[in-house]
Amino acid sequence: MTGVRVLVGTRKGAFVLTSDGMRDAWDVSGPFFSGWEVYHLKGSPADPGRLYASQSSSWSGQVIQRSDDGGASWQPVGNTFSYAGVPGTHQWYDGTPHPWEFARVWHLEPALDDPDTVYAGVEDAALFKSTDAGLTWSELAGLRGHGSGSSWQPGAGGMCLHTIVLDPSLPERMFAAISAAGAFRSDDAGQTWRPVNRGLQSQGIPDSDAEVGHCVHRIAMHPDRPSVLFMQKHWDVMRSDDAGESWHEISGNLPTDFGFPIDVHAHEPETIYVVPITSDSLHYPPEGKLRVYRSRTGGDEWQALGTGLPASDCYINVLREAMAVDGLQDCGIYFGTTGGQVYGSADSGDTWEPLVRDLPRVLSVEVQTLP
Repeated sequence: MTGVRVLVGTRKGAFVLTSDGMRDAWDVSGPFFSGWEVYHLKGSPADPGRLYASQSSSWSGQVIQRSDDGGASWQPVGNTFSYAGVPGTHQWYDGTPHPWEFARVWHLEPALDDPDTVYAGVEDAALFKSTDAGLTWSELAGLRGHGSGSSWQPGAGGMCLHTIVLDPSLPERMFAAISAAGAFRSDDAGQTWRPVNRGLQSQGIPDSDAEVGHCVHRIAMHPDRPSVLFMQKHWDVMRSDDAGESWHEISGNLPTDFGFPIDVHAHEPETIYVVPITSDSLHYPPEGKLRVYRSRTGGDEWQALGTGLPASDCYINVLREAMAVDGLQDCGIYFGTTGGQVYGSADSGDTWEPLVRDLPRVLSVEVQTLP
């Protein structure tokens, strides 16, 4: 029977939740890297045993961990991020050499067909690639080198490259999102990039519809329809039908269009999920009612999903990396909260149950569907 592995990164370690295809009982292992911030864990689509984790602390810095056995054991791998082949250095936006300094790795994205190739998005915003299972890392410098880097600004969480999306139909195409700069696309495997933000509008920047400067929170894609992208922005839920060339708003009847995560149903490319948050200053659900909202029409028309979720006095947040779906026939949806709960739905969001409670603040949730 197929199974599911839910990978949870928290403020104080990582946890791995496993279940069979019924998803009615869960084994919880961890914490791994206890006491460390684990910003992201993700498994390789090419090898169900291969996992990567971003482990960091203000005292000891950044460590990349790798597991080859589904999280049963871990080993630290290469943690030197080099620019132009020079370990520990990089070129800042004006080309002036500075010591390499960054806060953390926000996002790890394993390649679709090679477990030894993995991408890393870091803060301050830059994109790195490893082709030897994380042992060595080199910057894909074309992202910062295309010319707009000097106008990027940090969002409230820092100037982080938090989203990497790989196009399964065009191996050379990939997308990245940066807070607060916007969305970018490469059509040559990350060598050169250009902004793809036409249609985005953002208050608080000098030019509200500028080419860059937009605070994108998350981008999602269905692998069967990679030209269609969905975006949760700092205010506004957006959609692109032309691989990011243009965007239009699909917030529709949402109670608020501010939020962080967005994801797509595994088998229904027009079914998308968001978690509305009251505002950019009040990071909790509207009226204290935790709800996931689902659109089966690709946006505009939204349905509140709350069966099994707190209906009052709930003042948690759901962060940008903290929602994921599985690939089972009845698609499972999972999300974690800043209050330490991980919720799951085995029926596409109709009903929910807590898989585990009282974890540290959840920073990320990813899912592997197991053979």
